[in-house]
Amino acid sequence: MQFDILIIGAGPAGLSAAQVAAQSGARVGLVDDNILPGGQIWRQGPAHPPKGPARELLDALARYPNLTRLCGTRVVQPLAGKRLQVEDARQGHVLGYDRLILATGARERFLPYPGWTLPGVTGAGGLQALIKGGTPVAGQRIVLAGSGPLLWASAKTAQEQGAKIVAIVEQASHRSVARFARSLALTPAKLVQAIRLRLGLRKTPYWRGAQVVAAHGDDRLRSVTVQRPQGSIDLCCDRLACAYGLLPNIELAAALGCASAPYADTTAVQVDAWQHTTQPDVYAAGECTGVGGMELSALEGRIAAHAALEQQDAARRLFARRERYRDFSRRLHAAFALNPSLRALPRDDTIFCRCEDVPHGELATHDSWRMAKLHTRCGMGPCQGRICGGAAAFCFGWQPSNTRPPLSPTRIGTLADLAGTDAATDAT
Repeated sequence: MQFDILIIGAGPAGLSAAQVAAQSGARVGLVDDNILPGGQIWRQGPAHPPKGPARELLDALARYPNLTRLCGTRVVQPLAGKRLQVEDARQGHVLGYDRLILATGARERFLPYPGWTLPGVTGAGGLQALIKGGTPVAGQRIVLAGSGPLLWASAKTAQEQGAKIVAIVEQASHRSVARFARSLALTPAKLVQAIRLRLGLRKTPYWRGAQVVAAHGDDRLRSVTVQRPQGSIDLCCDRLACAYGLLPNIELAAALGCASAPYADTTAVQVDAWQHTTQPDVYAAGECTGVGGMELSALEGRIAAHAALEQQDAARRLFARRERYRDFSRRLHAAFALNPSLRALPRDDTIFCRCEDVPHGELATHDSWRMAKLHTRCGMGPCQGRICGGAAAFCFGWQPSNTRPPLSPTRIGTLADLAGTDAATDAT
């Protein structure tokens, strides 16, 4: 399949880019590894149909015959000649493009502490995904811990399904959170969201300057220990959902040769004012370029599509709104910066790499991510370092190694399909 514009990722950024591109009459391809479009923030499920802006956007896209949606499809590797090898549940494909827009989003950052591998402990976004996928939580006691607004959004999703939110445990200080709350007046849409969340969870304890330091249980989670400024407290619970911020998904961009740049306490895809990366005809938008929320992602997606279509005037008209939400993003990261004390939570026997069962104490004897991988296999399991790599960057200051294909676990048959073709030579 050959497209004028190929978009990777069907969250707010990718869907917004697809709408602009499809309106132009271009041949547009939209690839996403989820079965249904929407990304994490607009994730659909049996009892969670899209609504509001997501519903309007999906309905609009359904009217364009020049838009091809490839859901349940993941990118395996880039090939020469502006092509990508992808894989769905049945087979592999090669997609060609004239211009490429990366809207690969971000993933949760997990940090290790005693008991974090117990059944019942997930990410906050992971809890949302489970609930929207049909996991029942009615009557369950849930603790949300970590940092940032995702805790509130996940708590609301769980509460609406009948869960009891025992507490929201925020590691940022009371002063930082209060300063950020006052600044929301600069972005009225975010202020309205915050007020609605707070009112809906007004009876839920909200502890600032606090951390979950351990999870306890036998065959599953039974309780957690929370360290507060007033002292520690044990809470009985059935689930613990943690969120320590988000990490931009830059693996595909890196494999394409796009440069990255520092962003807050991590790295993101480097783009210019037009959302253009450092590679010709490759654009990036949304949280792979820096985490800033749904509104910013949608604006960046629209700007990227306008720029890819050489509609500079239309793109430029969105610059001022984008800057307002980028300012929100900067304030968000400053307010919820992670406390360095979180690095001291794991003990020597705390599992750090969940795929390869590597304990923290074994990793701490090495001085780089490369040496740790060579000697312990940390980061070499199915997640390819997407979980332990982010934790190692925070805990040890290690920089991850270069991304190599395949970008995710892939069937041998998909790779074998390239044998004997010109793409096979390109891939090597």
